[in-house]
Amino acid sequence: MGPTLAEKLKAKGLETVEDLLFYPPFRYEDRSRFLPIQQFREGQSGALLAMVASTRTRTWRKGSQLLFEAELQDEQGNRLLARWYNAKYLASEIVPGLSLALFGKAEYDFQAGRIFLAHPEFEVLPDEGDPELALHMGRIVPVYETVGKISTKQMRRFMKGALEAVTELEEALPNDILKRFRLPKISKAVTEVHEPPTDMNLEALNSRRSPGHWRLIFEEFFWLEFGLLRKQREVKRAPGIAYQLTDQIRERVKQMLPFKPTAAQKRALKEIAQDMAQPHPMNRLLQGDVGSGKTLVAAEAAVIAIENGYQVAMLAPTELLATQHFLSLQKFFRRLGYPVALMVGSQSPKEKSQIKKMIAEGLVKLVVGTHALLEKNVEFHRLGLAIIDEQHRFGVLQRLFLRQKGLTPDVLVMTATPIPRTLALTIYGDLDVSVIDEMPPGRKDILTRHYAQSASKTVWDAVRSELKQGRQAFVVYPLVDDSEHSPDLKSAQKMFEMHAEKIFPEFRVALMHGQLAASEKDSVMQRFKDREVDLLVSTTVVEVGLDVPNATVMVIENAEKFGLSQLHQLRGRVGRGVHASFCFLVTGKQNEVSEQRIRAMVESSDGFKLAEADLEIRGPGEFFGTRQSGVPQLRFAHVLKDREILEMARGEARSFLEKEAGTAVMSSAEKYLEENWQRRYGLVQVG
Repeated sequence: MGPTLAEKLKAKGLETVEDLLFYPPFRYEDRSRFLPIQQFREGQSGALLAMVASTRTRTWRKGSQLLFEAELQDEQGNRLLARWYNAKYLASEIVPGLSLALFGKAEYDFQAGRIFLAHPEFEVLPDEGDPELALHMGRIVPVYETVGKISTKQMRRFMKGALEAVTELEEALPNDILKRFRLPKISKAVTEVHEPPTDMNLEALNSRRSPGHWRLIFEEFFWLEFGLLRKQREVKRAPGIAYQLTDQIRERVKQMLPFKPTAAQKRALKEIAQDMAQPHPMNRLLQGDVGSGKTLVAAEAAVIAIENGYQVAMLAPTELLATQHFLSLQKFFRRLGYPVALMVGSQSPKEKSQIKKMIAEGLVKLVVGTHALLEKNVEFHRLGLAIIDEQHRFGVLQRLFLRQKGLTPDVLVMTATPIPRTLALTIYGDLDVSVIDEMPPGRKDILTRHYAQSASKTVWDAVRSELKQGRQAFVVYPLVDDSEHSPDLKSAQKMFEMHAEKIFPEFRVALMHGQLAASEKDSVMQRFKDREVDLLVSTTVVEVGLDVPNATVMVIENAEKFGLSQLHQLRGRVGRGVHASFCFLVTGKQNEVSEQRIRAMVESSDGFKLAEADLEIRGPGEFFGTRQSGVPQLRFAHVLKDREILEMARGEARSFLEKEAGTAVMSSAEKYLEENWQRRYGLVQVG
């Protein structure tokens, strides 16, 4: 194909013929059997073959939006209306006389007293006698996601060419596995996915449970898990620091503790301490919900490293969170006499220079910092433990930079974004996982309620009631300033004035957002903690790291615009003291996805359940926001929907590694992995 088309496909990650062959359809239509118009009923979805009898474009919603309509007629002469909303551009594409294949759901128009197809997907079909007609009709037809302006019809054409060009694909799965699971050969599986036989079960194809799909899903998981387990094995064989765990160190840990740890914290520390005692580098993930006490466990691990004569570095994604960690750790370590330093981007060159000198000379035992810690000229005297917080916000290469600043230091990564076990296996398959699954005593349940914007008065009355009792409240907005692009969203700046002057004039109101200078943010945060501010109007800058036990109310306006994980993190800012706490989610106009998120928030406060719901709603690719986060770009497999196959593939990969160690079969598998892994999956985890 020409360079323009090739460039468009490349933007979707399709660079080679192999990439194309492993690009699955997202749906199948049985175009050997179309529904006649007379069989369509309200609420029914189906495929239809029809000619365009007439078209028109008209306004709707009091003239504010355009509606394109096409009157369709089938071979029996029956007619059905198809409607596309805000699609004026279709007037030049869909014209009378064209033959269309359509797929859509029938809805009922009470005003007109007839059913219609609402925004159906469609394809313009070639004329009778055109050899291409057989590609798009008369069989089970794969429907591909459009790539830029490349239609599903063009994609079908490309697939046909690719399948004709490559008749035999290299078989990489071990023979033993192919036989035991009775899997079709790779070439047959790929052909079946793109050109399914007409007698194949349509439901099995659309649920990705045909033999071909099953084999390709299993294969993706097998190589992914094989790569992760192999990497885990390599890490465990590498020389590392074997920390001594003496009675004196145990006493120092006890000396530091401000309160009795929970059973879950004790269990997590025990797992970490056992790892640290091994003569190879620790690579462990510590996950726990907001407020479960991960920082305390990390501090205990730091004591082990420091008492063994090593330094500790803690990397946080924002200055606010780095500062919060610094203050917490300083408080913990004051009793032990450990010097703790903070390194963030907003510090003056002179301050940074002094801290760097102290780190290089080993005078600082623990340094907390943001990306500033990763700068080339930051050198450690003897780095032994690297702690990375909210690790999904850091790219894999940034984690590698930190690792390289020590002689194979132990690595502890922490996240307050709880990750379902299936996803943890996929992303962190080369990490050992510790979970803190209980809250410290005293953490109160937070009562969560949902209100429409029209019920704001009820919310402000509830906030006022809490403020009158001497409590404090957060009100969070999605924007700093008003935006012409999002006129329906409220801004912190404008609403701060409204709260201070009109809604809560009798209380002390302050404003906090990311555009303030670091010193101003610190000042506002300190005043709020010191109870000099009653109501803090903010953006999501307060999402992590702000611990104010007297704050009992979190109001999130335009809550429909926030992600589930973000809503849960924001809610976790309250419920930290002895008083009952509340979270009010105030929404404007919602779509189906935002309704699911809000419902999940009201129904559960369990971070792990919410993470599972978030994955169901958004899918794994968006769960962490970016490809750099390390989520592998799986083509056929889905870590939630296919969790059983994932567990099976992981077990097979593990036994294959153990059984075939040192054989020619293993060498061949490792060669295949190295040639295909990097390009097909990207960096899953570095160090």
